[in-house]
Amino acid sequence: MRVKKFMDTQNLKLIYTLLCDDVRLEMGNKLSMMGVFQNIMVENLPVSLIKFAVVNHWRGEGIYQTEVRILSPDKTDVLVASQPTNIELASGGFTDNVSFFVNVVFSTPGTYWVQTLANAVLVEETSLTVTDAGMISGSQTAEEVSETVN
Repeated sequence: MRVKKFMDTQNLKLIYTLLCDDVRLEMGNKLSMMGVFQNIMVENLPVSLIKFAVVNHWRGEGIYQTEVRILSPDKTDVLVASQPTNIELASGGFTDNVSFFVNVVFSTPGTYWVQTLANAVLVEETSLTVTDAGMISGSQTAEEVSETVN
């Protein structure tokens, strides 16, 4: 997974971005994340993910509007974008923002891009490799396949 940082202001920092199958809010205001992943490997493409989530952990202060979008490998098409979400951070505060996506179709293998924006400015871009069994040579060992995908 490749991560590119674009915006790093004094008042707002994106600490991490995680991709997972589901997120639940538990007692004590704790997040439970199920099926954390960094790539998608399936038998055949296209594949439709019924549901997945992007979790962003922010630190800083101020009021911001955040958005997450998934771009095609060539970055010309937006597959899906979250609704803009307002976050408010007290001085030295932190917050988690969870964006859920449903029925997202990945048609072709390649490196898709998960972009996180704050106030319409690109903050971070994370790669999401999507591949199918046909992309991996039959001569590779399981360890080589895992290394290729991870």
